[in-house]
Amino acid sequence: MQKKGQEYLFFSSSGKLLPQEETLEVENKKNRLYIGIPKETAFQENRIALAPEAINLLTQNGHRVVIEKGAGENAFFSDSEYSESGGEIMYETKDVYKADIILKVAPPTPDEIKFLKPGQTVLSTITLPVQNASYFKSLMAKKVNAIAFELIKDKTNTFPLVRSMSEIAGNTAILVAAQYLCDKNYGKGRMFGGFSGITPSEVVILGAGTVGEFAVRASMGLGAMVKVFDNSVYKLRRLQNNLNTRIFTSIIQPKVLLKALKTADVVIGAIHSPWGRTPIVVGEDMVTQMKFGSVIIDVSIDQGGCVETSKVTNHSEPVFKKHDITHYCVPNIASKVPHTASYAFSNFFAPVLLAIGENGGVTNLLKNDAGIRNGVYIFNGTLTNQYVGEYFQLPSQDIDLLMPTFQ
Repeated sequence: MQKKGQEYLFFSSSGKLLPQEETLEVENKKNRLYIGIPKETAFQENRIALAPEAINLLTQNGHRVVIEKGAGENAFFSDSEYSESGGEIMYETKDVYKADIILKVAPPTPDEIKFLKPGQTVLSTITLPVQNASYFKSLMAKKVNAIAFELIKDKTNTFPLVRSMSEIAGNTAILVAAQYLCDKNYGKGRMFGGFSGITPSEVVILGAGTVGEFAVRASMGLGAMVKVFDNSVYKLRRLQNNLNTRIFTSIIQPKVLLKALKTADVVIGAIHSPWGRTPIVVGEDMVTQMKFGSVIIDVSIDQGGCVETSKVTNHSEPVFKKHDITHYCVPNIASKVPHTASYAFSNFFAPVLLAIGENGGVTNLLKNDAGIRNGVYIFNGTLTNQYVGEYFQLPSQDIDLLMPTFQ
């Protein structure tokens, strides 16, 4: 046998050369996706996973997208906008769940799980604090693939969609604080921020993560004086570097924190716990020593809250007063601005869905993208998230063992 160029030449029994064609790798065949977007039924969940512009992008690439009637109304997207963008409006929920990929914001409810069929892929949140073992057992029994978008990582090993929602929450928290600080019933008629000749508002921010950073940016943009507390010196240093300026920062020390709380006009609770409940860092005795008419925005209420006097409220009745301090403790604060938040979802999901089509399906994308694979908690009916398995005492397997063909 001799090699010549890109061909192999074989000698026949008669001594003549016979050409042998080179074997080339066959690329994945593109898939035409069938995507369903049902109407959100979770309490005060106003967001939708895809904006009309994203629907247009997907349909232009040959994919089929069906949307339940009225699914975008709470985010101020009309059915006509979706239909004009190439989406198909469905009048029955069960018709939407005939799609191969179900895309929604809140986790599927028990009634919605009944519509699922084996082999489907569900992209949604997982929202662990409100789940139980039976929820996961129901999904596993349906033999579906379930992907939690808050667990999906990007190439920088961060959680892009969580960061987007955190950026929105940080900015919105300050706008909410400004609203109640000047309210005659819940504040004391004071403008948030400051200008020449007027003492600026004092803002205490607990947590130097993404929510804290964008709360700082919004506060400083309005002229407020900001103090940031966090138990991570690394996060505090990173915050100052990101802001490119020096602000007051401190480790959470009770005496230093109490001194700041006594003069604060606004307190933003933005401490995040990787798993489980957020630790309480502001006790009730500290709240009693705050100024009359001050405002607490406890963004950490999603994980139980970092202020002892916090209790869950909702978008219909968002605030209450305790010790003459106004508390705003609405979970899912990004849902207060659903139009903006839906665009953030859309900017993330549209490229992911296109990648699924380009790779020839969900399974092929999971083989090639470790970041998306990190978001999988149920694969083909098998629980693959170890933490969920340990927390709810359910058997789990490593997804890498279930799919040994990963490259």
